[in-house]
Amino acid sequence: MRIFLIGFMGSGKTTIGLPLAKQLGYQFIDQDELIEKHYSTSVGEVFAKFGEQKFRETEHNVLTEAVHSDNLVISTGGGAPCFFNNMDFMNQNGITVYLKAEPETLMNRLKNQTDSRPLLKGKNESELLQFITGKLADRESFYFQAKLVLPTDILQVEEIINKLVLSIQA
Repeated sequence: MRIFLIGFMGSGKTTIGLPLAKQLGYQFIDQDELIEKHYSTSVGEVFAKFGEQKFRETEHNVLTEAVHSDNLVISTGGGAPCFFNNMDFMNQNGITVYLKAEPETLMNRLKNQTDSRPLLKGKNESELLQFITGKLADRESFYFQAKLVLPTDILQVEEIINKLVLSIQA
């Protein structure tokens, strides 16, 4: 079985994914980490050197390669479901889980990471909230295609993991 964790940056994909994989005895894959290994540099540098289009192509390739294995929890990039046929592909090859958080929650989680995240670089809190709100509006039509939706701003990590394990085993 494969579990794809999707959602906006800061929604908790890695925070949930690591302990979820451990509890299930699955391997954890962070899509951004695989891209960084492929290019031997950070996601920010990949964006700067090659542009978003090349990044999205690599993201798609990493996703399609990952499904050659089983018993995986895959933390996708925030935009991954929105490009190519990635959302359909994930739904056909596993369980998709949208880790949903409100824009204010995401802003509070991300406001100290603007330098390390290419799409957030140089934004103050007001600009950050506006950016998140706009991007979320663009992306949620893809995110809501997930088989499960869990709110990460009102549930604790353990509660989310327990709900996921119960849903998966049902």
